[in-house]
Amino acid sequence: MSRDLVQKGVKRLEWAKKHMKVLEKVRNELTKKKSLKGQRIGMALHVEAKTGMLALTLREAGADVRLASCNPLSTDDSVSTALNEHFGLPTFARKGETKKEYYSNLNSVLDHEPDILIDDGCDLISLVHTKRKKLLDVVKGANEETTTGIIRLRAMEQAGALKFPVMSVNDAKMKYLFDNRYGTGQSTLDGVISSTNLLVAGKKVVVAGYGWCGRGIAMRMSGMGGNVTVTEVDPIPAIEAKLDGFAVEPMMDAIRDADFVITATGCKDVVSERHLKVAKDGCVLANSGHFDNEVSKVALKKLSKKKRNVRDFVEEYSLKNGRKVYLLGEGRLINLVAGQGHPVEIMDMSFSIQALCTRYLLVNHKKLENKVYDVPKSIDEKVAKIRLKSWRVKIDNLSQEQKEYLSGWSEGT
Repeated sequence: MSRDLVQKGVKRLEWAKKHMKVLEKVRNELTKKKSLKGQRIGMALHVEAKTGMLALTLREAGADVRLASCNPLSTDDSVSTALNEHFGLPTFARKGETKKEYYSNLNSVLDHEPDILIDDGCDLISLVHTKRKKLLDVVKGANEETTTGIIRLRAMEQAGALKFPVMSVNDAKMKYLFDNRYGTGQSTLDGVISSTNLLVAGKKVVVAGYGWCGRGIAMRMSGMGGNVTVTEVDPIPAIEAKLDGFAVEPMMDAIRDADFVITATGCKDVVSERHLKVAKDGCVLANSGHFDNEVSKVALKKLSKKKRNVRDFVEEYSLKNGRKVYLLGEGRLINLVAGQGHPVEIMDMSFSIQALCTRYLLVNHKKLENKVYDVPKSIDEKVAKIRLKSWRVKIDNLSQEQKEYLSGWSEGT
């Protein structure tokens, strides 16, 4: 069984490698210069094929790498097993980890005393700042992959609690414009359909949050024929959603006749007790935010008289009011719990940003403050140019006269 699992994982890693042309170019550059030689890197990301290729890239560039999952249900066991047994890369992850196992695995990564952390959701960074404070003198810096993690980190920075520099990979244009939007959109659709086998066309699909992830989900659900309604707390993205052609309603109104509700906000209790009390019979609840608290499981338990598994990754809650609602993937990231995560070509760009930011931190950490930093424009543009070249797409260049025109101010002709 283990051998079959290893072979399956190796095939998935090889498939990802074949389609990650940007990371291939970055890997060749970093490996040729041995840019990460002698450095220890601790990673907490969703353990699947694209992540595996990032970890192997960093190792080829000279780093000593350890990897754990950033979510108890997002691990591809075939990839985790292949990384351990075939590639010899220490990986501490399995699908369905208990809370105790989850933190034990994070600590196994930190036992390595990493120089650089690569995090998704900020749990690894948070652990260093709370339970593993001795490592604060060891860690040179970190990268953070997600919106949720950056929210936590900016709060730490504002409180004066952040003790080393962190690169906001999430806020790089080559990450959020494509990963958050096109990646989350396609993979969420994949997870919802794979777990339910239900039709989207003609159904009311409520998308909570119209950030880049919500935009992607709304776009893809609409493309499948869904009638999309967006819920928001911020008036500006609410206007964007309206002008993009979507209905905009408060959750209290939207959920009453919703067939699907998909959350992607980074906040808690987006679907709370009061919403669940009026939810339509048969409503399917899914989450694509980082943590499993956007749909309140506490409220679901309180309002239910019975719970049972009716399909893989589908829990039926029989509410005391006689209605039934269905929670997908225990309220965790449905695109990774029931799907395979973002498309390979999307993570190719995001993980190339990760690799280049790792080198940037090692070169510059001594002159960086304990703050959250944007990814340098030069790294963003480097990845964009490699992407276009891999597609054999050419674009125009400004002439010297045009450059002077755009940088001037005295004449308009």
